[in-house]
Amino acid sequence: MTDRPLTLMAVHAHPDDEATGTGGILARYAAEGIRTVLVTCTDGGCGDGPGGVKPGDPGHDPAAVVSMRRRELQESCEVLKISDLETLDYADSGMMGWASNDAPGAFWQSPVQEGAARLADLMRHYQPDVVVTYDENGFYGHPDHIQAHRITMAALEMTELTPKVYWTTMPRSVMQRFGEFMREVNPDMPEPDPAEVAAMAKIGLPDDEISTWVDTTAFSGQKFDALAAHASQGENIFFLKMGKERFGELMGMETFSRVRDTTGAALPENDLFAGLR
Repeated sequence: MTDRPLTLMAVHAHPDDEATGTGGILARYAAEGIRTVLVTCTDGGCGDGPGGVKPGDPGHDPAAVVSMRRRELQESCEVLKISDLETLDYADSGMMGWASNDAPGAFWQSPVQEGAARLADLMRHYQPDVVVTYDENGFYGHPDHIQAHRITMAALEMTELTPKVYWTTMPRSVMQRFGEFMREVNPDMPEPDPAEVAAMAKIGLPDDEISTWVDTTAFSGQKFDALAAHASQGENIFFLKMGKERFGELMGMETFSRVRDTTGAALPENDLFAGLR
């Protein structure tokens, strides 16, 4: 036994990603006395500017957006009681297919081994017992999410650390409930394009293939407030449209695929730290 605290490290692509998929676990484990480390890979410069001005439109100032989103990220960390925030500050690559994918300094264009080496240094410093990031498709195909996955897995190979490793996911049953909610709040919504329906059907996993279900219902209010801290991106944060009560009903369980483990903890599990305490 050592005096080193149990440590969770979450590796995310942009400011606000920390709250969407892992806000519940970050808040829950912080409340349990676990050190929570957030690594945010990009500066969020491809987000909306003041007044909702979109990237590429007149008046969109990426430098101002970066500054604004850094403040919002720090506020979110305060809400979630995150112990340590580390930012790699790569340029936001934007959505797949945007011209910004190819911009100098874009995370999507950065050498994987370079980002991995920087992240490996952070892993050696914090010695996480649990590491959480995205799957190889970045959950839904965002280039920066994919790159965050790549550098995380490469960084783990560069160290001698043996943390439990998880990829975020979503049960298909919950994805279906999201679709139902969308139709509730917007009954006049046109029928989605079949290609979009097919793409959405591939997001997440069948419920019986999910290894880890962590109940964060008691922290859903914190998670909602952390998302709301990213006010400049409110137009893009679908979950805020639910209101706190409905948000807690739909977002109270956070789910993961366990991809590395040396503890032998039985599956399915309800605690990322099963076998570690």
